[in-house]
Amino acid sequence: MTYAYLRQMPDNANLSDQQRNILSFSLTQGMEIDKEVIEYSTKNHPIEERKQFEEFLHSVEDGDTLVVDTLSVLSDKAEEMIKVFNCMLSRDIDLYVANMQLHVTKETPIVKIFPLLNDLREAQQARSNQIGRPKGSRSSSKFDVYQAQIISLLREGMNVSAIARELGVSRSSLKDYIESRGIRELVEGSWMEINTLKQVPGVDNTILICPFDQENQKQTSQQKERIL
Repeated sequence: MTYAYLRQMPDNANLSDQQRNILSFSLTQGMEIDKEVIEYSTKNHPIEERKQFEEFLHSVEDGDTLVVDTLSVLSDKAEEMIKVFNCMLSRDIDLYVANMQLHVTKETPIVKIFPLLNDLREAQQARSNQIGRPKGSRSSSKFDVYQAQIISLLREGMNVSAIARELGVSRSSLKDYIESRGIRELVEGSWMEINTLKQVPGVDNTILICPFDQENQKQTSQQKERIL
């Protein structure tokens, strides 16, 4: 099934514009929209508080297709988009972004996804410069030019200390960069290792797919441990 996902937000295009852009894009791609889903919100809530979005992600089935007008409809924060990518691509859900003429699948190389995340960070930084720097906002880093290499070395199993020596940089600075950019989460993301079983304490033979699911599984595990 092919879904058009729209979100009503102050900084997003209005719903009719989103709808028109998606329709125009789908026609050029020869796609037929089967269902339109609209998320209403009066403010930009953290992704964990967007229950409509969480319910929608749970309802989408493996192999479905999602079309949005802009990437910010899903989230305008890079750290949240990592979670969304993990959640969708682990289930072989194709993503089309109309304004970028972009098609993302689980075969899309990570090095092509990182520029999208960097664009979100830059837009977030631009907003923070207008209203003051909020806690946790990120700016560009000298390590950005090494992103592809860092990802490759982490996937090969090299630890942070070894990578720092390879690049000739400070281990602590590199560690901070990897954590702040969510690089390790991407490298270890289940959509990249779709056939690999990963264990959660107290949960047997579980393939971690969606961050929302992971959190629910951890809570269930903790409840079981308290009972036992």
